[in-house]
Amino acid sequence: MQIEITSPKKVRGTVILPSSKSISNRALVINALAGNKELPENVSDCDDTKVMIKWLSPPAPQGGVHPGSNPSASTPPWGDGGPGVIDIGPAGTAMRFSSALLAVMEGTHVITGSERMKNRPIGILVDALSELGAEVEYVEKEGFPPLKITGNPNLEGGNLSLPGNVSSQYISALLMIGPALKNGLTLTLTDNIVSRPYINLTLRLINDFGGDARWMDDCTIRVENQKYITRDYFVESDWSGASYWYEIVALSEKAEVMLPGLFKKSYQGDSKVAELFEQLGVTTEYLGTGDEDKEGVKLTKSDNVCKEMVYDFVNQPDLAQTFVVTCCMMGIPFHFYGLQSLKIKETDRIEALKTELLKLGYVIKDANDSELFWNGERTEPQPDAAIDTYEDHRMAMAFAPCAIKLDSIKINNPHVVSKSYPDYWHDLEKVGFDYSNFEF
Repeated sequence: MQIEITSPKKVRGTVILPSSKSISNRALVINALAGNKELPENVSDCDDTKVMIKWLSPPAPQGGVHPGSNPSASTPPWGDGGPGVIDIGPAGTAMRFSSALLAVMEGTHVITGSERMKNRPIGILVDALSELGAEVEYVEKEGFPPLKITGNPNLEGGNLSLPGNVSSQYISALLMIGPALKNGLTLTLTDNIVSRPYINLTLRLINDFGGDARWMDDCTIRVENQKYITRDYFVESDWSGASYWYEIVALSEKAEVMLPGLFKKSYQGDSKVAELFEQLGVTTEYLGTGDEDKEGVKLTKSDNVCKEMVYDFVNQPDLAQTFVVTCCMMGIPFHFYGLQSLKIKETDRIEALKTELLKLGYVIKDANDSELFWNGERTEPQPDAAIDTYEDHRMAMAFAPCAIKLDSIKINNPHVVSKSYPDYWHDLEKVGFDYSNFEF
């Protein structure tokens, strides 16, 4: 399947973004541990969240979830008389969070995913859970999903040490089950801590639901054994999804875009996008009455554009593709650091960006498995090039706005956007983009 996109001369409109996937998935885990039968309000409808809801539904009636009890689930038993299978597809967040959650819940289950997921390492999390006393086995290949997990709601917990430069999702998965551990959890992070805003987001949500989680010093986190409370919770819109609209405004000659549901005092580290895009000529005006569900932003053009962009994305890795593509399209050289986690995302995003931008004539270079830079070097673009998406939603969404500068662009396998932003193509259409060869 392929989509060919053309752009309007000016972009103007109001776009209802998906709610935050990062907050939604964390809220679902914590909400389940609290035993709440009602979902948080405004939960994301993206693929990652849908697979979480599917296996978490319905909650157990006595203070916890009842994994795998969804009567509508189509997954077969694992072998003859074996445990049920939880298939989370390509959803890396769901794999990590669900694995930790299953470790503290009654029952034995196998959790698996897509072929790509079966080749994404999970050994660090499994080792950590095992150290806490969890019973986790590799079903196929050592260090990778699928996993067979026999849950135990009476894990002791205690002290644990992890490298700080691993995916923050491993860390968040462990922190969220901390209140369910008899002795709570004291987590020490060694080496350089990456994606600290995502860890802070997790701590805030734990506390929002009645837990007690805090930094004891720069590298140690303490989570007390304290039962979560049930409560109403509203999930804000997704700042990561907003980044593509910032890109669209930056690349357009004229643009004004309204994005309701974004909070000025956001829990999301990717809210940094507003400040960063000031360097690329996009002004953010915060709107609203102060009520959380009535806040939002207005994006407009400015003439304040930098000559070169240098930034360390260690705390906002999901924004990297947006800025790499935007800078190329604007002819702005860049040097971006802190990209080490891009190697283990839905695809190797460093290689994917180099390969796909080369098709468009941009020679991007990398270093140390954690840097991307461009000095303005160009080559002949491939005729009739189509961008491959590698089962990666952010590849599709970051490259689609290139139609503004290139007159049109072709994107292969555009359905991948459903992972985090299912209405992305509809929203582009609403503000004047056009596309062909695509059916929803």
